[in-house]
Amino acid sequence: MSRTYKATGINLKAMPMGESDRLLTILTPDHGLIRAVAPGSRKHQSRLGGRSDLFVINDWLVVKGKQLDKVIQAETVRTFPGLSRHLSRLTASQYLAEITLHMALSECSQADLFHLLVEHLERLETSPVGSLLAALSHGVYHLLAVAGVAPEVHRCCVSQAQIIPDLLDPNWTVGFSGEAGGLVQWGEAQTLSDRAPARRTPTALTAIDVALLQQLSKPELIATVPVVPSEVGLSSLTNQEFWSRIERLLRQYAQDYFERPIRSAALIDVCFATV
Repeated sequence: MSRTYKATGINLKAMPMGESDRLLTILTPDHGLIRAVAPGSRKHQSRLGGRSDLFVINDWLVVKGKQLDKVIQAETVRTFPGLSRHLSRLTASQYLAEITLHMALSECSQADLFHLLVEHLERLETSPVGSLLAALSHGVYHLLAVAGVAPEVHRCCVSQAQIIPDLLDPNWTVGFSGEAGGLVQWGEAQTLSDRAPARRTPTALTAIDVALLQQLSKPELIATVPVVPSEVGLSSLTNQEFWSRIERLLRQYAQDYFERPIRSAALIDVCFATV
């Protein structure tokens, strides 16, 4: 059996190895996650140098190894140059890549995950800066959805009653419980608390919060926050401030599910505080 195989894949992680090599973590649609050494890729003018950068999609020729595979040839298929030109775009992309690495499996098809990640990297590369948090939240939700663990945002997780936010009622709220799996009506939230006192108190969400969460489940995102009358009391918040609330909610949900921090997310607050 040949020890050499071909794979198309995107670089999600690169670490220095030895004096001049890199250890790459590559997501491929056919082989899943691959960890392979790119020999000499840190040398000046190495043919594998630029091809081993983050978010580069290559057609790889790989030699199977006992512990680590080794790439011996690469032809670049696609790059995302716009991601590295703006710190917020790069940070958001690394955030999605980290979630993908938590989800991806080796030695099996990961085509849906691969194509979904590429789609959302395209959106991060082309979205206006003011819409990056919305695009990031959209990507996080869709990655969780392809893994089958996205939070429920249309029905109460306990009663299964449909939840329709009333954008004209300033007092309308609903709870969000990561432990329950998404939205919970307040009466049902109390039932959950009575059954399991150790549960966290659900996070209170406004009608706009819920309207934005429900947008995330759609293939295309309308990033603009719904217009509400001034008497509702939320019109002073900016588009970005609303989406920041949604991103932090999804971040906590994902971290609880994966039982590990999303390290790239630590830079999100810093980056978007200055946008």
